[in-house]
Amino acid sequence: MFGKFKLSYLLYPLLILLSMASIEAFAHGVDDSTRNFLQNNTGIQILPFIYIGAKHMVTGYDHLLFLVGVLFFLRSSRDVLLYVSMFTIGHSLTLMGGVLANIQVNAYLIDAIIGLSVVYKGFDNLGGFKHFFGKQPNPKKAVLIFGLFHGFGLATKIQEFELPSEGLATNLFSFNIGVEIGQFLALMFILLAINFWRQFESFNRFAKATNTALMCGGFMLVGMQLTGYFVS
Repeated sequence: MFGKFKLSYLLYPLLILLSMASIEAFAHGVDDSTRNFLQNNTGIQILPFIYIGAKHMVTGYDHLLFLVGVLFFLRSSRDVLLYVSMFTIGHSLTLMGGVLANIQVNAYLIDAIIGLSVVYKGFDNLGGFKHFFGKQPNPKKAVLIFGLFHGFGLATKIQEFELPSEGLATNLFSFNIGVEIGQFLALMFILLAINFWRQFESFNRFAKATNTALMCGGFMLVGMQLTGYFVS
């Protein structure tokens, strides 16, 4: 019975949820309670910002899909730590720098690029670059670069609320710590699922289908964000 278990059983429902979500939800993925808190926030609020950061990462479909792609074929703990560190460095730099330097980026376009990062990783896992172009881009540099875009995506969510300057750096740092906590929790789940699936022959049989589904999810994200950009 367990031999039929596939990570795609976890991935495909996630893609279904993507298809049912509104464009607005993906461009500005903040629930009402969080929105009210951020709009009325004053001073330093360490624990609430840690919680908000963790919740945003755990519920961020785009981030989770990208992490699934990054970790899909990684087997050694050293590689997992290296790639996750590259992603963390990238999104931490642009999250903090984007807000503190007040770098304004259109949320729809940044989220579309994040969707493209999911497409890229699925295509890379399928060997598409080597097949069509004869050469694979440096995967570590790619994860770092897309990490920068993921960080800008997080920054745009924060900038929408025009947080007061009092305690801003501390609150941002707390938010980033929360993002890392949420990422750690998501990584545990993803790694447990992938490593469990690797024990069965179905992993190799359905790896192509799963990464194709990953690409489809990325294209859906890109389409939704571009639609939001042109209709907003």
